[in-house]
Amino acid sequence: MPRAGLTTDRVVAAAADLADETGFEAVTVSALARRLGVKDASLYTHVRGLRDLRERMALLAGGELIEEIAEAVAGRAGKEALAAFAGAYRAYALRHPGRYAATQIRVDQTRVAGSPALRRTGEITYGMLRAYGLGEPDLTDAVRLLRSTFHGYCALEASGSFGAPRAVQASWDKAVDALHVALENWPRDGSGGY
Repeated sequence: MPRAGLTTDRVVAAAADLADETGFEAVTVSALARRLGVKDASLYTHVRGLRDLRERMALLAGGELIEEIAEAVAGRAGKEALAAFAGAYRAYALRHPGRYAATQIRVDQTRVAGSPALRRTGEITYGMLRAYGLGEPDLTDAVRLLRSTFHGYCALEASGSFGAPRAVQASWDKAVDALHVALENWPRDGSGGY
């Protein structure tokens, strides 16, 4: 019988909070049970195991992230939308390091297909990029460029790896400017190569 007041949503939210405090990899079923003051077995009413818990955390965090991005880009297009998207992405990654780490795991494709938040992520991201006149396969390539740039920058910033005296924000702004130029001048030869 489930413990009174303990729901799957509450379990996943507590795991996400724990991840932000101690790191994504430190979240285990045992650590979460201790945090919630229950035995490990009590959690298996709500999650099937660690992989299930982590995928649920990824879906929760992905939903939170896209909500913040959607709010930031609303009513904007082109460079202004790109800068708002990038800023919201970076702010979330730095404010919620454990949750953000959860968004980087590979989630079972059946869960991805059934997730309104992940569908919305595609809609918002692809919508922003279509304003640059991109279609497939260029859209997929551009999404990969943005994701790898944003993730790499956020990961390096979070670990304190930027040691040069230049302000990190100034470099971020320059990176967004460079991405805008790249998107405006996207190579559209259609061959998939050079």
